[in-house]
Amino acid sequence: MSTSSSADGRTRATGSPAAFLRPGLFEGRQVLVSGGTSGIGAAICEAFAALGADVLATGITEAEIAAAGSRPGLQDVQFATLDVRDRSAVDALVAGLPRLDHVVNCAGVIRRNDELEPDVFADVVDINLNGSMRVCAAARPRLAETGGTIVNTASMLSFFGGGLVPGYSASKGGIAQLTKSLAIAYAADAIRVNAIAPGWIATPLTKALRESPERNAAILGRTPLNRWGEPAEVAGGVLYLSSPLASFVTGSVLVIDGGYLIM
Repeated sequence: MSTSSSADGRTRATGSPAAFLRPGLFEGRQVLVSGGTSGIGAAICEAFAALGADVLATGITEAEIAAAGSRPGLQDVQFATLDVRDRSAVDALVAGLPRLDHVVNCAGVIRRNDELEPDVFADVVDINLNGSMRVCAAARPRLAETGGTIVNTASMLSFFGGGLVPGYSASKGGIAQLTKSLAIAYAADAIRVNAIAPGWIATPLTKALRESPERNAAILGRTPLNRWGEPAEVAGGVLYLSSPLASFVTGSVLVIDGGYLIM
């Protein structure tokens, strides 16, 4: 990941965060990224693969896996379908890996407005929060063998409420507390558990917001760096938390938001 300055003078990230780290840093390491077929998850997969890791990314459908497999940066990434609501499927996938060093939980959904219905609320929580717990629980014995790491995906809505997304907000608040709790529970196995909390990132999921003059202005007006983040910038945080640079870091929620949270 290199940096460039645009005409408005703002510094932006370009390329891969792997450019700043020692080549082969994750050589021989097995990484599992749930929800790694697009957006932030895909950028994380690309970054790990660029540093020599063997990466397995999961998606919910064959169609999204096919689309991800066509991306240039993901040519060396393996893919598998996985519904994180299915504990047996999660257990089988993790058990089938030759080894496991790093887990990144990115699988998640958001269903604006609909989450006010209890059944939809419950499903969103089951995917975002319970799904992450299922992956963590399945991964624990494998990570104990390698002294591995877990990085969960929290959100700005781990800290704020969301009137249209109570399920998403509740699940992401839960992710922050789950991360702290598992950091304590898994420490005896030398497993570090942390989370990232992305701010407003330019992904397909935020395209409509970026294209709305009103919403775009409101978001940038509250972001001190006055721009949208890039998926690669979030991936950089995951690489840090998974690397020896963070060997004494556990139970942390790393905010990557351009300063949005402090306003």
